Amino acid sequence: MAIIGLVAQGAMGAGIGRRLTQRGATVLTSLAGRSSASAQRAAAAGMRDASPAELAGADIFLSVLPPSEAKACAQWLAPALAAAPRRAVYVDCNAVSPATAAEVAAVIAPTGADFVDGGIIGGPPREDGYTPVLYVAGAAAERLAPLRAHGLDVRVTPGPVGAASALKMSYAGITKGLVALSSAMMLAATRAGAAEGFRAELARSQPELLTWFGRMVPPMYDKAYRWVGEMEEIAEFTGPEAAAIYQAIAEFYRGMEADQAGPREKTQALSAFLG
Repeated sequence: MAIIGLVAQGAMGAGIGRRLTQRGATVLTSLAGRSSASAQRAAAAGMRDASPAELAGADIFLSVLPPSEAKACAQWLAPALAAAPRRAVYVDCNAVSPATAAEVAAVIAPTGADFVDGGIIGGPPREDGYTPVLYVAGAAAERLAPLRAHGLDVRVTPGPVGAASALKMSYAGITKGLVALSSAMMLAATRAGAAEGFRAELARSQPELLTWFGRMVPPMYDKAYRWVGEMEEIAEFTGPEAAAIYQAIAEFYRGMEADQAGPREKTQALSAFLG
């Protein structure tokens, strides 16, 4: 039975924790400083609260957090990893640029623990059997093989630390970038009174895209706050060729975050457009 440390308990973290516990793993987490909602998600997923020392001594430690918290998590666990007689392999699963992944790896390196660069593509595991893909890279990537036996789809991507993060950034830059661009045009068409005609033309000439928008745009409303930091990481990843594009998309998602927390005028307009 594998012992897995996992921080934190958001939708993705709790979903992964639930899948692992259902498939026989022991999943440890830290509820220090977390909300009651996080504690409830952890309990529902079968995750057990543990000390940093216990997390550091697990077989594998998964960091599943917003991009802005990736480095802080490594700094928080590093002392316990350095002191542990048996160190967990540290996996950064966050949506960060290769440069940020390298910074996290540099925090872990002095502890003596192995570091694996990771990137998750897809939504949280579901009860119907759906599982996202966890791409991993680095010399210790094959140490994550036990996760496959406990229900996760782990795939090693060729390349050094940073390769999995680059894959994640490239994929999310297209998918989440397209969600932002399509949403912006739907909102603009609605403001201009052209929503009905625009939707009809999409249905005529781009039916596959319209179906994709209908599937991908509404779930964005509750996730926009998390996508701001991800777009900023993508801006760093692309460099001067496209940084301004993704900084602008980050601002778009910041506006969607504010709308979702307040008037919800934009979300209502998008939902009305998509029918």
